[in-house]
Amino acid sequence: MKQLGILDTAFINLEQSNTPQHIGGLGIYDPSTAPGGFVRFKQVIASFEQRLNKLPLFRTRLVEVPGSLDRPYWVQDENFDVEFHLRHIALPQPGDWRQLCIQIARLHSRPLDMSRPLWEAYIIEGLDNIGDLPKGSFAVYTKMHHALVDGAGGQSFMAALHDLEPDPAPTEPVDVTPFVADILPTGLTLLGRAMVNQTKNTLGLAKGFVGLARDFAKLGVGIARDEIPKPDIQSPKTRFNEPVSKYRAFEAASFELADFKQVKNAFGVKINDVALAVVAGAMRRYLDSIGELPEQPLAASIPMNMRTRRGETDENNQVGSVFSDLHTNIEDPVERLMAINQSAKEAKEFGEKSPLVDAIKLAGAFTPWLAKGTARFYSERQLSRHLPLNINTVVTNVPGPNFDLFCAGARLVRYHGLGVLTPGCGLFHAVFSFSDALTISVLADRQQLTDPQAYRECLEASFAELQQAAAKVEAKAKAS
Repeated sequence: MKQLGILDTAFINLEQSNTPQHIGGLGIYDPSTAPGGFVRFKQVIASFEQRLNKLPLFRTRLVEVPGSLDRPYWVQDENFDVEFHLRHIALPQPGDWRQLCIQIARLHSRPLDMSRPLWEAYIIEGLDNIGDLPKGSFAVYTKMHHALVDGAGGQSFMAALHDLEPDPAPTEPVDVTPFVADILPTGLTLLGRAMVNQTKNTLGLAKGFVGLARDFAKLGVGIARDEIPKPDIQSPKTRFNEPVSKYRAFEAASFELADFKQVKNAFGVKINDVALAVVAGAMRRYLDSIGELPEQPLAASIPMNMRTRRGETDENNQVGSVFSDLHTNIEDPVERLMAINQSAKEAKEFGEKSPLVDAIKLAGAFTPWLAKGTARFYSERQLSRHLPLNINTVVTNVPGPNFDLFCAGARLVRYHGLGVLTPGCGLFHAVFSFSDALTISVLADRQQLTDPQAYRECLEASFAELQQAAAKVEAKAKAS
C-alpha cells in the first residue's frame, strides 16, 4: 500500500458535502474521424479500459486509518469495474448548449463515492442543437478527486486516454502490475503504522515550523530591502464570497487562440495576462450590471505548478497559489490589462519566495481527525464571512497540446476545465488552450451566479474590448 502525501491528504481532509474536492473536464468529440464515421459506447469503454492499464492509480481506492489518526492509504481495488465508473447518458430534445451546461453542473455538484476509485466519466450524446459543433458530436465529462491529480497532472490523464491519430496501430497489452498491495491491511496494521508515523510527523512538524519561521524571516527582510514586491491585496467581499451551497452553475466561452495572441503581441504581455484581464473585465461588467460593483479592486488566487520550481516529488499534487490584484477599479480595458501584467509579475515573484504559496499544505500536515474537524467547523459555522482578507475568484491557466487528440477515433474539438469551490469563494475560472482554441470555463455556486449565460456574455464582451484595442494598435503601427 502507498500512503498519501501531505498535499494529497489536504484535499481529502477538506472534503465537505457542499465543497467536494474533485476537479473535472468536459471534452467534445467529432465522431466523423473515427473508422466508419461512428463511435459506439462499447468502443469508448474499451478505449478507457485499455488505457487505464497505464494509470494504476486510477484502479486504487482510499483506505482511512481507524480514528483518522494518520494520513490515509491507496490500495488496489480488488473489485475494480470500469463500467461502474463509465456512464452513458443523453440530453433530451432539443439538446442545446444550455442543457449541456445544466447537466454538467448537476454532475459536478455530486460528491464522488469515497469507497471506490475516486473518478467517474460520463459519455453524453444528444448534442443535436449546438450550432458550432460537428453533426453527431458527443461529450465526455470526467471528474477526478484532487487527491489523484492537480491541473497540470490532469494533462497526463488526458494524454493516457487519447491517441495521436484516429486509427492507431494495435499496441501490446500493458501488464497491470499494481504499485500498491492488493491485500487490504487490517485496522491493527494501520494503527501500528500510525503510532510510528506520529513520532515522525511530530518531528517533521517541528522541523517544518522552524523552516517556516526562517522562510518568513527571509521574506520580511526581502520586502524591507525592496528585493521582493510587497503584495497589496485588500479586496472587498462580493456575492462570490458568500457561503457556498451544494449546487453548481457551469458556463464557458470559446475563443480563437490566434485572437488572444493578437492582444498579447499588441501590448507586449503574456497569454495569462490577457486571460486575467478578460476575467477582470467580465467580473467588473457583471457586478456593475446588477449594481454590486465595489469601488475597491477585486483579487484572484492563481494556482502555480510547483513541478517546474522545486522538481518532481511522489505527491500527485504539486500545486501552490499566489494572489493577484485584478484592478477592476480601472475603467479602461488596456490600462487594466497593463496593471494586471505588473501585478501578475509581482505576484509570481512574491510566490517564488513566499511560504504562503504552500498554505494549503496545512490542511494535510496535521492529523486527519483534527484537520477534518477544523474544516467541518469552519464550513458549518460559515467563518469565511468574518475573515478580513479574501479573494474573489480563482483563475487557473493550463496550456494543453497544440496538436489533435483522438478518443476511440473521434477527434477532440473542444475542452473545458472545471475546478473546486471553497467555503469563501464561489467562482472559479479555468483557462485551457488546445490546438488553435482557448476556452474560459466558469464554475460557480448556483445561488451566487443565477444567470451564468449573462456572465458568459460578459466574458465575450470583455475580450471584444481588448481585441478592438489591439486592432487599433496594429492599424496605427502599419500606418506609421
